[in-house]
Amino acid sequence: MGLRENAKRYFLEGKYNCCQAVICAYCDTYGIDDTDIFRMTEGFGLGMGGLKDTCGAVTGMFMAIGLHNSAGDQYDPRKTKMQTYEDVRNAAAAFQEACGSIYCRDLKAVSEGRQMVSCDRCVETAAAILEKYIANHR
Repeated sequence: MGLRENAKRYFLEGKYNCCQAVICAYCDTYGIDDTDIFRMTEGFGLGMGGLKDTCGAVTGMFMAIGLHNSAGDQYDPRKTKMQTYEDVRNAAAAFQEACGSIYCRDLKAVSEGRQMVSCDRCVETAAAILEKYIANHR
């Protein structure tokens, strides 16, 4: 099963919020303990702790891009920072194109009795963008 499918499965199991589902699906890729990441990202569901701001799946995607791209050089933090910012903006644009917004309040808005974009679709979309990003940035 691929990372995208794992992220969606995590979310649909009901144990992971949208952010946790995306970032925890990638923990093995980066050799990070998913228990710590699960705990750290608990407050990022429903658009930052229920505030319906930036979608949690998008936030998880941004975190994974940082893990993938950052040199982690605390003595020269600018070594990769600007490229990471650009990559995050590009991923945000791709998500917005696919789903219509990066904000939970817009994605969960109800029109004609239906939520505009389901949370599981947001998780799957963010994970798909990450899969493509990782494949193109090896």
